[in-house]
Amino acid sequence: MAAPAEPTQAEAAKSLLGLLNGVAQATFYGNAEITEALLREQLFPDMAPQEFGVLLAKMTGIVKSIASADMDSNQLEAFLTAQKKKPGGITSDQAAAIAKFWRNHRMKIRDNLINQSKWENTLRNLSWRVDFKSQSRNIDQLSSPVVIVEMELGKSGLESEFLTLEFDEAKLNQMMKKLSRIEDSITSLTQAS
Repeated sequence: MAAPAEPTQAEAAKSLLGLLNGVAQATFYGNAEITEALLREQLFPDMAPQEFGVLLAKMTGIVKSIASADMDSNQLEAFLTAQKKKPGGITSDQAAAIAKFWRNHRMKIRDNLINQSKWENTLRNLSWRVDFKSQSRNIDQLSSPVVIVEMELGKSGLESEFLTLEFDEAKLNQMMKKLSRIEDSITSLTQAS
């Protein structure tokens, strides 16, 4: 029986891009269906399991390094050049495939990492209306205007929570003054840089 033919350069690049996509799916997008066994079976069936494990670990480390530094094209080129010069590093063809992968996936991975790093809810929507009180313990508060503010809060991919607040005129003025101070602070910080 003849030994399997060596893959062409184009086939090897395609397999490596597939591997990098699989690494991204498993590492950054939490896709539990992407396993080492699946990647080896689908992309490198003729490679010994131990050899594939080394390749997978190397590519995972490289992709994590590139993503954690959010490398631009110049940084990526310098990083890949250093990786090619390291003993046991990467080949020029692998470097080209990694560069192509990063050009195509940088923004998506970056956005995903930012969303994963948000540990607090974010404001998704805000709505408000002005009502008049029709019931109150104090007769002098009847028919006084109140602002009802509803905020939709949530994390990406999770169900929203709703927070409803009611402000009378004095509390609304107090809130607006505090928001104005926040705005002034942000403005002074952005103009300073």
